[in-house]
Amino acid sequence: MTAEDASDADRTPSDRADVCVVGAGPAGALVAHRLAERGRDVVVLEAGPRFEFENREERMERAIRPAHDELTVWDMGGERDRYTSSGEWYYPLNHARVKGVGGSTLHWQGMVMRHHRSDFDRRTQDGVAADWPIDYEDLRPYYGSAETEMGVAGASDNPFAPPREEPYPLPAFEPSYSDSLFAEACERLGVTMHTVPNARNSEGYDDRSACVGYGTCKPVCPSGAKYSADVHVEKAEAEGARVIDRAPVQRLVTDESGERVEAAVYATPDGVEHRQEAREVVLACGGVEIPRLLLLSESSAHPDGLANSSGAVGRYFMEHLFAGAGGVLDRETRQNHVGFLTSESHQFYDDPGQSTSGTDGGVPASDADLGPIKLEFLNYAGPSPVEMALHSDDWGDELLAQLRDSYGTHVAMGGLVGQLPRKENRITLDRSRTDDHGNPVPDIQWSIDARTRRTIERANEIQRSVLEELGATDVSVIGPDRTGPAYHHMGTTRMGTDPTESVVNPNLRTHDVRNLSIASSSVFVTSGAVNPTLTIAALALKCADHVDERL
Repeated sequence: MTAEDASDADRTPSDRADVCVVGAGPAGALVAHRLAERGRDVVVLEAGPRFEFENREERMERAIRPAHDELTVWDMGGERDRYTSSGEWYYPLNHARVKGVGGSTLHWQGMVMRHHRSDFDRRTQDGVAADWPIDYEDLRPYYGSAETEMGVAGASDNPFAPPREEPYPLPAFEPSYSDSLFAEACERLGVTMHTVPNARNSEGYDDRSACVGYGTCKPVCPSGAKYSADVHVEKAEAEGARVIDRAPVQRLVTDESGERVEAAVYATPDGVEHRQEAREVVLACGGVEIPRLLLLSESSAHPDGLANSSGAVGRYFMEHLFAGAGGVLDRETRQNHVGFLTSESHQFYDDPGQSTSGTDGGVPASDADLGPIKLEFLNYAGPSPVEMALHSDDWGDELLAQLRDSYGTHVAMGGLVGQLPRKENRITLDRSRTDDHGNPVPDIQWSIDARTRRTIERANEIQRSVLEELGATDVSVIGPDRTGPAYHHMGTTRMGTDPTESVVNPNLRTHDVRNLSIASSSVFVTSGAVNPTLTIAALALKCADHVDERL
């Protein structure tokens, strides 16, 4: 019997622990490992199961075969994962998460950039949103540690990135073939390309192999070359931490004063509830489930939800929006040969309206009020041969000829645009609908603002310039009216120094509860436009240090 099917595991609580960590994704795994290796008694409660590594090839099969729904790849869906989306834009939450040991890193893309310095000072820089109470220098040593822990492959060739002192642990991946096609056009336009830091092994590292090129990185890496948080869960367990899977936390219980958490109440598959007591509690279960759990933990001392005297729990939900453009070339592009990005451009990150002056005229300027833009050069552009065959009316030789004529010539660019934090974008409880334990499900209220729309349009403008310079035909864009989220949940328990405006302080401890900390992108004050996982990891290591100091 595999761990995924085990029902006889001991899920009773430990004797009162030093630390209880809720969630075994990247943040929870790193917190648990750092504290366990320092001799702390750590218990991790994870809502989902353990996934056997040996089953990853079978999960890859689910991902690439059209007979399977994409939610089944990592067993999402059903009563356990119910939610509602009542906002202006529908939010497909279950496409964005994995419940299980390893969390979202089991299906993520694996890109790990540091936030720019400007991301911490958005109010000062642009007069919008708010500044973080910490800056890049506060996180700089933690960024380096996080890159070492995860095993990041990269090169110091990004002239727009914040300063760093140490080299990446692993050498960068070579640019893909399609990157070389983009490079000539970008050079003529004055657009700078550079490598992408990846949390995947370009050579053997940390007892894991180098990438072997399955190409199914998102949603499954069968080889283990791409980092996933179960790596640090196992390391934490080797240091003495205890991990209880299939143990969704129902609520947090405080003492009579409401100033300290006494226990995390969790359920087990047999329907029994248990209390895990701990001196310190760290929430690391993501930007949707963290505010939901706090709201479910209402009491006489915390009538509006735990740690919510500010009213900010669940508010300021932010996402990254995708901007894209694609077309067809008159030559081969080797589409879908690489399952991850190898090149991007941050040139328009801190100055999104700038023009470029290349030999062929460059990119025109914009004087609109814009947010940061991260441009991506996609190696997995266009449909796969299987997708094309499934949607074709032809068969046999006619289908084969069609595939030969139309496959392998697609090229595309992507990009991320961050939205501003707004109170009306939020996570609340839908008390009219419940999960498998009778708890109200999360409700996502989400929309995008005018500034974000303009920034997406600006990203499309730049992308069109590059594709036209490349000679692409049949160019189409994914713009503000038909875009979607990158599934980066940010901002729902924001960080700040004012307890009336924020949920946690700069040390990641909640203002209202003395032994409750949050390690998550939910503490982000602004979204930036780079993938958030490295910053999540850096904050998790910072959080662990502060918890350790208090014990």
